[in-house]
Amino acid sequence: MEKIIQRQVQIQYAEAYISDMPELKKIFLQMKEAKKVDSNFGLPFVLAKKKNETIAFASLIVNEKNEISFKIYDKNKMSEAEKRNFFSNTERYFKNNNTPNFRDPEQLKSIISRMISWLNLE
Repeated sequence: MEKIIQRQVQIQYAEAYISDMPELKKIFLQMKEAKKVDSNFGLPFVLAKKKNETIAFASLIVNEKNEISFKIYDKNKMSEAEKRNFFSNTERYFKNNNTPNFRDPEQLKSIISRMISWLNLE
């Protein structure tokens, strides 16, 4: 009997940098079917890549209770197990980071507002 070996492409996680923002903006706009980013875009802080393609990212947001949380946006290119793994890694990173962006809602709101203005420049 012949065995077929399938190699699963490993997902890599990385911090999001300013240079990643144009690509993350495209993902967000496609998912939201929008022309401009809004406060839901948040402040991206971690992303997931398969090969060299960004397939998901997590953004810091300020929720309706004025608390800092995160939201994940993905291109639907991950299995359920990969999604759970990305969520777990993101949650761990979020809980262990004590910089002001992760703990001060007013500072985060200000940064998100400036980021949106910058990303929406035509």
